[in-house]
Amino acid sequence: MNKLLATLAGCVRPRALRALAFGLAAAIAATTLPAATPASAHGERSQQAFLRMRTLNWYDVKWSKTEVNVNEEMVLSGKVHVFSGWPQAVAKPDVAFLNVGEPGPVLIRKGAYVGDVPAPRSFSLQVGKDYEYKLVLKARRQGRFHVHVQMNVEGGGPIVGPGEWITIKGDMANFTNPVTLLDGSTIDLETYGITWTYIYHFAWMAAAAVWILYWFMTKGLIVRYWWVKAGKANELITLREKRIGGLWLAASLLAVLFGYAWANSAFPRTLPMQAGLLKGIDPIALPPATVTAQFKGGSYTVPGRELSVKLRVTNSGTEPVKIGEFTTAGLRFLNPAVFTTRPQFPEYLLADRGLSVSDETPIAPGETRDVTISVQDARFDIERLSDLAYDTDSQFGGLLFFFSPSGNRVGVEIGGPVIPRFAAGATL
Repeated sequence: MNKLLATLAGCVRPRALRALAFGLAAAIAATTLPAATPASAHGERSQQAFLRMRTLNWYDVKWSKTEVNVNEEMVLSGKVHVFSGWPQAVAKPDVAFLNVGEPGPVLIRKGAYVGDVPAPRSFSLQVGKDYEYKLVLKARRQGRFHVHVQMNVEGGGPIVGPGEWITIKGDMANFTNPVTLLDGSTIDLETYGITWTYIYHFAWMAAAAVWILYWFMTKGLIVRYWWVKAGKANELITLREKRIGGLWLAASLLAVLFGYAWANSAFPRTLPMQAGLLKGIDPIALPPATVTAQFKGGSYTVPGRELSVKLRVTNSGTEPVKIGEFTTAGLRFLNPAVFTTRPQFPEYLLADRGLSVSDETPIAPGETRDVTISVQDARFDIERLSDLAYDTDSQFGGLLFFFSPSGNRVGVEIGGPVIPRFAAGATL
């Protein structure tokens, strides 16, 4: 070992040592220090229009608070409709995971529920059904962050729902995450085992640095390249280097075995990662639909940012109904003839005058009527839903809500192909 250290010391050049030291310092800073300007959004606008419109239709999304202190909890809840016309290009949600979209762990997930069932792991969703969800979040890092509900689908990727700006006050240094273990003891997950985590990482980083330093300082890349070009590849690695490599491998294996034995003796009671699949989660038991809407054709006018949909609506209920809202991809387009006051919802996702109907008179019980709804607002283009005009099948999807005088609401799934129109004033 002394001979090895002497060899290393003789091979190391001061300039190379300084360069290596600067490189290691930069790598350590990049991996351990907090980012000065963390990302604030998640690029949901970059997802294809069909993915956002025809997979999961989020509605009744609520953030219990928009201002919290470090260590304070908030609830993100709502409902989601699994679109029956799920795109063929996206894997079905047979394995899904309820998550929160945020720029890093600014809030930690204390609990996740689908209906009344705790959902700490993946579960199955049925196409065409509605589910209620709830996420219990605890503030960790101070700042202002965009927080979304998110569903990760195996084979389909993350599907991001509506987002709201959440302001977290206080100091992250005061954050704690106490958890009571099975033996009754309490630990803080924020700091538990952090010392050993640093020791393990920096020990292996130091070992890797010495290993790289040795090989680069003996001959280096250029010299070894010359040797190979000169036909001396078999002489490139000397017997001494092979011995050093063998000793290094043996030492690494011994360190791994020793670490495993120590951890196994220090923590004899462990649980495996919860990687199972929850089944049997029941969807929302919705009452029988009293309104149906049959799709009769549609178009999207690109210059006017207007989606026009022709429907045949049948009201089989006991009350007259009016079309009040169309929601898709987290956006809400409201009919001002129904919504006389602006609901509480993120400003950038709410078009309070974005929906109009060709005939605003209520649809009477037992009546069937052909109507044309128009969805027109700059948000449709800003959120890049206008890209449906360039999709392969140019299909839209979403939920259309009907309202009765007594306040009852009926949601109806609508969707189908639309014809792109590139001239203003074009009609169906």
